[in-house]
Amino acid sequence: MAIAAVANLEEEFSPTDKPAGPCALVIFGGAGDLTKRKLLPALYNLSKEHLLPENFAVVGVSVDDLSQDGFLQHVTQFLDDPDRAGDRWDWFSQRIQYERGDFANDNTYQCLQQRLAAVDENFGTGSNYLFYLATAPKFFAEIVEHLGKSGLSREENGHWRRVIIEKPFGHDLESAKSLNRDLQSVLNEDQIYRIDHYLGKETVQNLLVFRFSNSIFEPLWNDRYIDHVQITNAETVGVERRGGYFDNVGTMRDMVPNHIMQLISLTAMEPPASFKSEAVRDEQAKVLHAIKPFHSDEVLMNTVRGQYGEGRIGDNSAPAYRSEPGVAPDSRTETFVALKLAIDNWRWAGIPFYIRTGKRLAERHTEITIQFKKTPLQIFQDTVGHKLRTNQLVIQIQPEEGMMLSFGAKIPGSTVRVGSVNMSCEYAKYFKAEPKTGYEILLYDCMIGDPTLFQRADMVEAGWSVVDPVLDVWRAVSPRKFPNYGAGSWGPKEADDLLARDGRKWRTI
Repeated sequence: MAIAAVANLEEEFSPTDKPAGPCALVIFGGAGDLTKRKLLPALYNLSKEHLLPENFAVVGVSVDDLSQDGFLQHVTQFLDDPDRAGDRWDWFSQRIQYERGDFANDNTYQCLQQRLAAVDENFGTGSNYLFYLATAPKFFAEIVEHLGKSGLSREENGHWRRVIIEKPFGHDLESAKSLNRDLQSVLNEDQIYRIDHYLGKETVQNLLVFRFSNSIFEPLWNDRYIDHVQITNAETVGVERRGGYFDNVGTMRDMVPNHIMQLISLTAMEPPASFKSEAVRDEQAKVLHAIKPFHSDEVLMNTVRGQYGEGRIGDNSAPAYRSEPGVAPDSRTETFVALKLAIDNWRWAGIPFYIRTGKRLAERHTEITIQFKKTPLQIFQDTVGHKLRTNQLVIQIQPEEGMMLSFGAKIPGSTVRVGSVNMSCEYAKYFKAEPKTGYEILLYDCMIGDPTLFQRADMVEAGWSVVDPVLDVWRAVSPRKFPNYGAGSWGPKEADDLLARDGRKWRTI
């Protein structure tokens, strides 16, 4: 059953956002994959929606030996041909600049200053600069240090300077704290935007609207009515060309302290006093600090790690992880993680949060499932066909974004038979929304100075404080059998056992 449209969508959902103010976006690592696959397409989408300021420019900084025209062609190759035509394309393409330079060289930042002065003069960007660090993590602190030394990070005379940091934010708690200290030695916290592209998904943002603007759900959002919560993040891809990097990181570090913790915090947070950024992030931080850390003896009981072997994804064969380029033939790195987490606060006491995330799984799919409790008395348990199903709310994040609520209803007929009904809303169909990269709203928010969807230092460190004890035990105890799940499956059997011990099971996708 689909939710019926009850209003004129064009009128009800017409855009009301205003363009950001004058600014220039500097992308360190400007010739990389992130720039051409995500950032430039997102900026162009903002341009077509008239959310970019008229006084705007992009400056890519990279060591690649590219001409101005070569850089433009390189970073716009993923835009559709029909998009690269007309007045809007002319306006956008003229505002893409390139500066070749080594991130460690002082001269790069002197040349960048000169380039930005010219951009201010030619495009009226007003000396407001947004620096995007689309680089390897080892360059984060170094680039910020140079921005400080060169004066490019200094805010004065009403001009703002902001820095966007891509994940990973450290590789453990101590390195995350060290990175935060390095950043904060140059920048104020309100200048730092730690980006997580999951927070750019419409459905993720809608969690706040769904919970706090609908009186029928918020009273049920607690331990009295909810049995448990499941979060699934499944990918069909392997490590692709990142084998050398991923084999030193693993799925736990790559996914849990950032993506997964953000989804948990938005699902479990208390109502904020307002929708102001600090009020929202204060409540998210409280949830992350309330996640009960594992004692060493709890890790083996409440966590599962896996590594994929060879198998099939659809009609295609897939190699084992240890056969991927750049991966050690005896690698102990996990490509799958399942966790049972507990949030130690009043609302969620005794309600488990089950997490699973991994590579080379059966489908590309991310969702949050709220599993409600059974009714106190099962008066229909003896009716024909009744399976004692309980209500579920599924918030689907990818590949399609939408929501589904399941409930019991009588099947038409002369006898009482109970069946399950799904009431669903797919964003693309209902709101007539076009696919986006997920970076549009995040870049726009950075330009207007709204940090609501970005992690604060304390949130990053709280996430790592949950992950660190697990990593410590995993380092000390070798995995029993790797690989332990086939590519194209839903992960190792131990992940099913994690829920089966509690009389539960993963939602069938």
